[in-house]
Amino acid sequence: MKRTFLHLAALCGLALSIAGSASAQNNPTEQTARSAARAVAPRERRFEFEYKATVKGVPAGAKRVELWIPVPHDGPFQTVNGLKIESPFPYELKTTRYGNRVLHLGVENPTQTSFTVSMRFDAVRREHIQGRLQRANLAPAAEERDPDMARWLRPDRLVPIDGRVRQWAQEVADAAGAKTDLEKARAIYNHVVSTVRYDKTGQGWGRGDIYYACDARRGNCTDFHAIFIGYARALGIPARFAIGFPLPVERGGGQVAGYHCWAEFYAKGVGWVPVDASEAAKDPSRREYFFGAHDENRVEFTRGRDLVLSPKQKGEPLNYFVYPYAEVDGKPFASIDKSFSYQDQAATPPAAAGGTID
Repeated sequence: MKRTFLHLAALCGLALSIAGSASAQNNPTEQTARSAARAVAPRERRFEFEYKATVKGVPAGAKRVELWIPVPHDGPFQTVNGLKIESPFPYELKTTRYGNRVLHLGVENPTQTSFTVSMRFDAVRREHIQGRLQRANLAPAAEERDPDMARWLRPDRLVPIDGRVRQWAQEVADAAGAKTDLEKARAIYNHVVSTVRYDKTGQGWGRGDIYYACDARRGNCTDFHAIFIGYARALGIPARFAIGFPLPVERGGGQVAGYHCWAEFYAKGVGWVPVDASEAAKDPSRREYFFGAHDENRVEFTRGRDLVLSPKQKGEPLNYFVYPYAEVDGKPFASIDKSFSYQDQAATPPAAAGGTID
């Protein structure tokens, strides 16, 4: 890695971060606008989602084929109903670590070279706004008992918390004069949004490899959030990863090209704070919004990285789990076609709509 390049990029980002924070703090008009925006009732979105996986080209003589598919879960900001699964073989639904749900099926001595499993469900996704960032009159958040809180401070395989990462994270915090966890997380967010470019060209992007992302200063949502989560954990701030699919802002229906991921960090007295650094980088006009909010235009499937499925796969833990995963005779099998689509449903009348402000 070219440390000189990294250092220059970091200094550039830090200067922009400090300027951005100062602008927000010293501009009453901007503060008023932000507060007014957050005072609006959280939005929600109702839609049907279809997830389809086709395992193809199963080799002749295969003894066992296994397929795992992530299944969306309920949560404070998401409700899933009407789950319908079509499969030519028996399957089971399992709940794994972090509350993730998994569909699994196994086929002994398969006679078909291909088969398709489809999953449909209705979802209500609610906008997640962390109101304590703008409303000082709110009581401090009660300490949340997350059984995995310690995990959100530990490294991931591609997001190590080593001396270099700690040094880079501390440089970001020091340059911004950040003292509290909330100030440090804001400095990291500003730094990432200012210095990383959303760019899916070439090779190496999309793995959430913090060293790749710090060196290339470009990538997709996994790369943006690898830096954010890694730097936060390096400074002792719990941070967690979630992944699912984005929906276009415009209501309607159609295909979804691929996944989207996002992050949260925990600040004492505030609670879990949602961030979406890659969306902020793509749309600078929403930079303030995405520090403290996740919009309703998404559906979450799984949380965490380095995942062990149920039943446990023979291969390595999954870097993240949003696409179908298969094994043939205990070895990873990548010949899977996949497609995802959505169709918006009628919205709840405003008076009855239920969003969530922390």
